[in-house]
Amino acid sequence: MSRAEDRLAALGLRLPSVAAPVAAYLPAVRSGSLVFTSGQLPLVEGALSATGKVGADLDEATARDLAATCALNGLAAVKSVIGDLDLVERIVKVVGYVASAPGFTGQATVVNGASDLLGEVFGDSGRHARSAVGMAVLPMDAPVEVEIIVEVAG
Repeated sequence: MSRAEDRLAALGLRLPSVAAPVAAYLPAVRSGSLVFTSGQLPLVEGALSATGKVGADLDEATARDLAATCALNGLAAVKSVIGDLDLVERIVKVVGYVASAPGFTGQATVVNGASDLLGEVFGDSGRHARSAVGMAVLPMDAPVEVEIIVEVAG
């Protein structure tokens, strides 16, 4: 197990299996020293762990936890491409999409769930640029979707 996976285990987490694509795309693609993930939903064992709009059907704290699940799924996608998370040199960027009820403005707080997890796993190398965007609806009525861009060694 990698050091990154040891840190996940210390948090009571483990990398899931890579989520099967729900359309015509790959979970992650490497180009040079960068790995780009597709948008990751809060899937647990192949099923969405929640659906609906944040601010109506789910509260901000629940959505924040779901964003962390999305980031964990993103790390699994990265590992599927590079083989070992210890090759991650830096989390470069996180983009979080939040299915938001009208008037909900806490997208940044929701996406902190992903950012905080990546920081706990990778320390200073987990600090990244980020966007948090409110959306009317996401695939499969997911409340949150997260994609990450990672710089890797070799």
